[in-house]
Amino acid sequence: MRLRHHHRTALATAGAGLTALLLAVAMTGNAAAATLFGDNFDDGNADGWSKSGGDWSVVTDGTPAYRQSNNTSELARAFAGQTSWTDYQVQARVKPLSFNGSNRLIGLASRSTSATKMYRLALTNANRAELQMVNGSQLTVIGSAALTVSTGTWYTLRIEASGSTIKGFANGAQIASGTDTAYSAGRIVLVTAYADAVFDDVTVDGVGGAPTTPPTSSSPTASPTPTSAPPPTTGLVGWATQNGGTTGGAGGGTVTVTDATALANAVKGDTATTVRVSGNFACSTEIRVGSNKTVIGVGSGSGLTGCGLNLRDARNIIIRNLNIARVPASVGNGDAVHLDNSTNVWIDHNDLSSDTSHGTDYYDGLLDVTHGSNFVTVSWNRLHDHVKCSLVGHSDSNSGEDTGKLKVTYHHNVFSNCFQRNPRVRFGNPVHVFNNYYVNTANPSYSYGVATTCNAGVLVEGNYFENMTDPTHVGEGSSPAGNLVQRNNVFVNSGTPQTAGSVAAIPYAYTLDAASTVKSTVTAGAGTGKVSG
Repeated sequence: MRLRHHHRTALATAGAGLTALLLAVAMTGNAAAATLFGDNFDDGNADGWSKSGGDWSVVTDGTPAYRQSNNTSELARAFAGQTSWTDYQVQARVKPLSFNGSNRLIGLASRSTSATKMYRLALTNANRAELQMVNGSQLTVIGSAALTVSTGTWYTLRIEASGSTIKGFANGAQIASGTDTAYSAGRIVLVTAYADAVFDDVTVDGVGGAPTTPPTSSSPTASPTPTSAPPPTTGLVGWATQNGGTTGGAGGGTVTVTDATALANAVKGDTATTVRVSGNFACSTEIRVGSNKTVIGVGSGSGLTGCGLNLRDARNIIIRNLNIARVPASVGNGDAVHLDNSTNVWIDHNDLSSDTSHGTDYYDGLLDVTHGSNFVTVSWNRLHDHVKCSLVGHSDSNSGEDTGKLKVTYHHNVFSNCFQRNPRVRFGNPVHVFNNYYVNTANPSYSYGVATTCNAGVLVEGNYFENMTDPTHVGEGSSPAGNLVQRNNVFVNSGTPQTAGSVAAIPYAYTLDAASTVKSTVTAGAGTGKVSG
């Protein structure tokens, strides 16, 4: 079994190797809920997959995906995983492109023991979803449901196999459940029959855990050793992997919204939901986000103008691929994204901005983490053209709520013309700031990068600072100094970094880019349009 520390990269420097990821835990007997495998093909290859029939290749469909393009092939299959896997759930996004004839299918399979023996969840162009036991030419339908199957439309399929119980889900809704003892273990399979289709975002998890995006590291160690390999552009790394991990709306339904009212309604409550934001629309009041949500923009231009997202008392949230712009009329409506007593949050591949022409206190923050929020990762975002960009800990007097919390990771973000708070940290220890690109071209004489105050502990490593008067800052305003360790950073036309004290150990595994490559890497990979909605 081969271990892969990161599953996805858009960089040409990624090199060859498995995109497929297998944690170093063989799944036999009674398996615990753990992510065992993930592939979303962004390294441009399908290493780790074996093929039988059809014409398979990695193509670009918004982002790289795996396509079977021969709709004259009677049965085309791509296999991955271990023959010893027993109880697990496999999930993938699938999109039919064409069907050659009637009652044709695309699908996902589990517990495959050979090329023709498996449990298969099939979408047919007879507008049915069927959970099947396939044994050579024999086919037993365990259960089925009516489902409109349209070419050019993505569907999320999932099979759960636990003992003799087999369940099938389409777009988060259960379409069939039954018992069968034909196959107790086997690999996963992508399948087409006289159909052309695209597959993406394949994950395998132990039964009992929500389906996740592929993980990026092995089990955390007390003192991880960074490596020099290129980092993932979409994999979850950092504090949001801790405390049980962050899965957002995985396992729940999916809804697409096209206006602010629909968005506000879709993100209410705690039911697991993936909310796809289609289009960019104006709003005048901030939108409150409940727990167990993934909010993701469709394409590169989706998001909000005028208001932001408020995560108050929320748990298990993913915010991705959104443009959120503060505008003068939106003063008084809070931050672009505000975390207030929220836990396990991943903010990834967004574009957050306002302007710098209205002065220091005209707007609030772009991304603030306050009131005991914890286990947060901020990755591959563009924060730009704002004065006070990102605050961790809202007040010097809040030590009772914040001490021991406010654990945040910032990695591979662009902070461009963000004059202050990139971030400014109170109490959190350790806050981890690595492989970010800082650049200030609007007013280089008025800028600081990372500030540590109120006994916080901040590790600043492998970053690229350009035109930053004060790259790292100990103490700020009337706030007492915190602790800061800086190492392996690059400073171009920038001041001398300030350091103080020591910082608690980082408990998770991570990969560190050489700081000299960060400017090009992060400029190319950060912001919207890099992940699919």
